[in-house]
Amino acid sequence: MESEAQGTGRRAIHAKALSIAVATGAYALSFGAISVSTGLDVWQTQALSLLMFTGASQFAFVGIVGAGGGLVAAVLTAWLLGARNSMYAVGLNPILRPRGVRRLVAAQTTIDESTAMALAHPEPVSNSRYAFWITGAWIYLLWNAGTLVGALSAKAIGDPSTLGLDAATAAALLALLWPRLVERQVWAVALAAAGVAIVLTPVLQPGLPVLAAAMVALLAGMLGGRIGGRNTSP
Repeated sequence: MESEAQGTGRRAIHAKALSIAVATGAYALSFGAISVSTGLDVWQTQALSLLMFTGASQFAFVGIVGAGGGLVAAVLTAWLLGARNSMYAVGLNPILRPRGVRRLVAAQTTIDESTAMALAHPEPVSNSRYAFWITGAWIYLLWNAGTLVGALSAKAIGDPSTLGLDAATAAALLALLWPRLVERQVWAVALAAAGVAIVLTPVLQPGLPVLAAAMVALLAGMLGGRIGGRNTSP
């Protein structure tokens, strides 16, 4: 009975993971098309999805490159946006306990969705591991497939303005950000960062206003941590 219940639970996890991957793959279609429209070729676009594999960072990278920003600014912005995955890995390590090659695979597939699925199924721990691996695997597969289809489609279209792809990066990033704006403090930080970016955009090169906005968020996080630490001390 226990193994039967576990099998039923895993089928439910698998179904949910697949539905999340399908939805995420739709973003990948946009990424592939946007990336090619900004000047990257199909292989460069595919390499970003295969190796970087974190949506917000990829959209930010191609957005800055497409706007004429420097490579350093694009890489730093992408890195800052993807740095949260390192924090996820620290929390997941006691659950996954990866060894050997699995450590590399786990690092590559530690993203928002796989982390959320692992934490949403804490008992038994085998289900938590299963939720992480199956979610990461499906999303990696469909994200890369979607990227390829989107990139090839954009190449066939030619002029990106035909479908409004030249203005789609900001919309895609907003779509990724919106579900995370659930608390007043997060809203305040987001608005402050956006304000800094808007003020600096006319005077700085593309990419630098985004980095400045990211620094606002980092500063807010540091200050919030210090305040929280003082409040919880004896």
